[in-house]
Amino acid sequence: AMNNHNRHGMPAAPVKSEPLPDPTLGCQLRTTFPVARIKRLMQADEDIGKVAQVTPTVVSRALELFMIKLISASAMQARAAATGGSGPKRILVQHLKKAVLADETFDFLREIVDKVPDAPTKGK
Repeated sequence: AMNNHNRHGMPAAPVKSEPLPDPTLGCQLRTTFPVARIKRLMQADEDIGKVAQVTPTVVSRALELFMIKLISASAMQARAAATGGSGPKRILVQHLKKAVLADETFDFLREIVDKVPDAPTKGK
């Protein structure tokens, strides 16, 4: 019979049965952010001392996941704004703005998107 303790006699942590959400939202990435360039940017800041070898790699991955979340949210806004047809052919800056305003995790971008006009100007 199995007991609920690990090999050291300590109570075992409960096992979660629910699957973890996929942070990539099912996206297959063919590109990555350049780790060497990230390291150079980090070291360009005089307040930052030595950078651990794994740090730029982790930052690169975090940037990928951030971009997936932002672009996916923007695509959702573009689909929601579509009237008839199969939807928009591209994500506009206004869709990015709506995505930022709709998700509080993007609050740090509000100051930037506040400068974006709400509707694209017609004609040239």
